This record gives sequence, structure tokens and C-alpha cells, in this order.
Amino acid sequence: MSTSKGLEGVIVAETDITSIVNDQLTYVGYEIDELTNQASFEEIIYLLWHKQLPNQEQLDQLKKQLYDEMKLSDSILDQIKQMNVKDAHPMSILRTAISLLGVYDAEVDDLSEEANLRKAIRLQAGVATIITSFSRLRQGKQPIKPKLEYSYAENFLHMLKGEDVDPLEAEAFNKALVLHADHELNASTFTARVCVATLSDLYSGITSAIGALKGPLHGGANEQVIKMLMEIGEVNRAVPYIKEKIVNKEKIMGMGHRVYKTGDPRAKHLKEMSKKLTAKAGEEKWYQISVAIEDYIKEEKGLPANVDFYSASVYHCMGIDHDLFTPIFAMSRTSGWVAHMLEQYRNNRIIRPRAEYIGPTSQVFKPISER
Repeated sequence: MSTSKGLEGVIVAETDITSIVNDQLTYVGYEIDELTNQASFEEIIYLLWHKQLPNQEQLDQLKKQLYDEMKLSDSILDQIKQMNVKDAHPMSILRTAISLLGVYDAEVDDLSEEANLRKAIRLQAGVATIITSFSRLRQGKQPIKPKLEYSYAENFLHMLKGEDVDPLEAEAFNKALVLHADHELNASTFTARVCVATLSDLYSGITSAIGALKGPLHGGANEQVIKMLMEIGEVNRAVPYIKEKIVNKEKIMGMGHRVYKTGDPRAKHLKEMSKKLTAKAGEEKWYQISVAIEDYIKEEKGLPANVDFYSASVYHCMGIDHDLFTPIFAMSRTSGWVAHMLEQYRNNRIIRPRAEYIGPTSQVFKPISER
């Protein structure tokens, strides 16, 4: 029996959602560059779930459905307030709150396509409200209601900060959501599919996926990137800092990617937005430090930046708390998780791989008195 550490290179499913071939990423056959520059996140949600872009009527209906579900019940809010909101990691709060949504959903165990799509709307809307409500509650502020005229990206920023949304920030945030929406069988998506392959429900699948995304080798990477940038502090310290990391054989977060050889096609979009937003905020040094790190690592190790690397400075310049970076990743990726779980349900077989046993054999049991 042959093995592949980390299942690297092993094909375990067929999909018509996302493709990564020759370092090119597509959603349902559309190039990521085209989608990032032209599509709203709501269009991406529809595309991933229905395998086609919406017409205006379908898009308007989806926006209204998301708006209608962006209101947490008092029961959910009360329970979030009782959590350790000041000290717990936001991903732990999000994981628990998503599970709570399932407790209060009468359709939780209805696995019909129609019911699953209704639950998908509740999940996609709810994750935005959970993150923003939690963020405000820990600051001693009250949650803010969404606005019907706002897009999903605009509503998140509005509910988070309680102010009118800056157009450049809205553009950057929408692009970030589009870029993070799906990425084939990454660790969290595979986790979601394994979960629902048992015919468990969507809420369980999303909760499982959030648990996988929380790890620093997956969604938590952008938090580690901004921590690194803060430690560096000034442009002239960037290269010496990285040299020391390399000497100590420490991992440089946000550089390189397991499935891309020549570079992550998503990174350039957030690099461009980082340049614009840091300039607008008068904090160009975060972009300059990032570029200095990327250039040095690319020259020394042949590793270009991945999508996590520049998302850190983008979110930072929007005034978003650093520990919310990974929950935001989860919010975007919920669209992809749902798409993959729906696909798993449609042609399901429980996912049950084998392991190669390498332990001792032919052991003889001895009574405890003889051990």
C-alpha cells in the first residue's frame, strides 16, 4: 500500500467548482483575474452554488435574502455576550456561534437541495453578523443593523465600524472576499466534505471547517503575517529580520504555496490594493516592508507571496483588528465550503481512507500482575 504524506498529489474527488491547473485558478471555468476585477462577492456566491452567473433579477433576490438573514436572534446574541468575548480567540467564538445557529434552525436536518440552499443563505449572512457583533460587543458597543442598499462587503464594513463605507475600502474588501471564496480541496474544505459525507448537516460541516481554518498553517497565516510586520516595524529592518528567521530555520508565513509553483495568482490583486490603501492611510511603510520581504524571499528561496501575505496589510489599513483576519477568511470561504458540501451531497460516498500500520506486531497480552 503506497502512502502520500498529507495526501499530497492524491486525487480524492471530482468537482466542477474550482480548478487549479498550471498555476491558474478558475471558479466554474472563469479566470480569477476576470472575476476579481469585475464581479461582486454576491455574484461569486451565486456562481459557486448554482454553477452559473446570476442575471440581475437573481442577483437582486440573493442580495435581499442575505440582507434579510443578517439579523441575529436575541437568543444567539445573548449567548455570544455570555462567552469570553474579551479573551477568547474570535475563531473560537465564530465556531461556537455557527454551531448555535444550527441549534435554532428548524430545517437543520432537512438535507433536501431546497432546504440546504435556504440554510446556506442563513450561514453566509450569519457569519458576517456574528463576526461584527462579537467585535463590537467586546468593545462595549452595540451591534449595528445592515443596510438594504449596501453590498455584502459594504454591510460587513458598516456593521463592523459603524460608519459610512469608504469606496476604496469597499473595493478592496470585495476583491479580498472574491479571492478567498474557494480554493479546491484545501484542508478546511476537505474537512467540510468529510463531515457531510456522513450525512451530517451544513452547520456541522461549517463548524468543522472553521476548526480546520483556525490553524496557522491554513487560515491563520495572515494573522502571523501582520504580527511579523508589526515586529519588523521599519523598512530598513525587514531584510535583517528575515535573514535571522532563515538562519534560525523559522517559517516565513505568507510565502509560497503548496499547489502553486510559479506564484499564487491571487496575490497580485491584494498587493495592488495594499499599495493603494497604505498610501491613502499614510502608512506606506507596511506595503514597503511587505515588498522588501517578498523580494528577498523570492531571490533567496524562490518563493513568491501567496494571498495571505498582502491581505494582512490590506485589512490592517482598514482599521480591522488583527485577530479578525482569519474569521474574515472564514466568512468568504463559507461560500466555497457550502458549494463543496452541496456537491458532496449530490454524489455522496462516505469518505473513509485507509492508513498503513507501522507499529509492533505479534504482541502477547500479559495480566497486570506480570507487567
